[in-house]
Amino acid sequence: MSLFISPSPSLTLHPHAHVSPSMSVLRRLHLNLRSSRRRLATVSAAVRQDTTVWTPAPLSEVEPAAESLFHVAIDVSDAPDLAASHTIAGQYLQLRVPDSSKPSFLAIASPPKLAAKHGVFEFLVKSVAGSTAEALCALKRGDVVELSQVMGNGFNINLIQPPEKYGTVIVFATGSGISPIRSLIESGFDAGNRSDVRLYYGARNLQRLAYQDKFKDWESSGVKIVPVLSQPDDSWTGETGYVQAAFSKAKQISNPLATGAVLCGHKQMTEEVTSILVADGVSADKILKNF
Repeated sequence: MSLFISPSPSLTLHPHAHVSPSMSVLRRLHLNLRSSRRRLATVSAAVRQDTTVWTPAPLSEVEPAAESLFHVAIDVSDAPDLAASHTIAGQYLQLRVPDSSKPSFLAIASPPKLAAKHGVFEFLVKSVAGSTAEALCALKRGDVVELSQVMGNGFNINLIQPPEKYGTVIVFATGSGISPIRSLIESGFDAGNRSDVRLYYGARNLQRLAYQDKFKDWESSGVKIVPVLSQPDDSWTGETGYVQAAFSKAKQISNPLATGAVLCGHKQMTEEVTSILVADGVSADKILKNF
């Protein structure tokens, strides 16, 4: 004997009826999905962060290098693998200071041979209020910071070799962007064997122009220094404005196909200089950047 129970009229659904979830349910689902995505992103970021190997190292020098710029030297003699990993000018690393979880990216200013011979990394650090860089510049000799592994491919000088084929190399730097350019010049890139090597170095004024004490040695190696000041005082008789304008005024590229360039500094400068060089016939792959 079969038993049949008739459904209540209030529960009877039309065979083609469509039931829509309420807006509040949809909203909760959407918020839960967004929250899950944020948690996943946080976990992923943490996993990526965990892959960084941090090496403690003491400061050996922290001194003013120019207005708002500091010369910072770090002793890596107890970390020979880290020192040896700096192999080409233009490389960089991350640095953490005590009581700060946010690292700062810094280009290495010293040439690789300095780390290999003396176990030292040198940096030119711009002190920006509220930043890790500011905290670093406030530290003293002997204070310990943490360094990541050396990163980046640096300036691939092989692309503008041999010097007999690429006789003209124009170098551009602004502000603290002179840091990896110093590494390049002091590493040597056959500047003395090239016919025309110029460095257009831009800063606000002479007080913000770092490494002036090195200019004589750089010029002795074959690099002509062209300082360009955007806000000089009345006594300045050199180039004024921005480096891209100073270069456009001078140009003097006799053979674009035998010309290379190296750029480091403000994004606007690197983009405008690249456009000028390419328009003049310089091959884009001969315009070297470290980032």
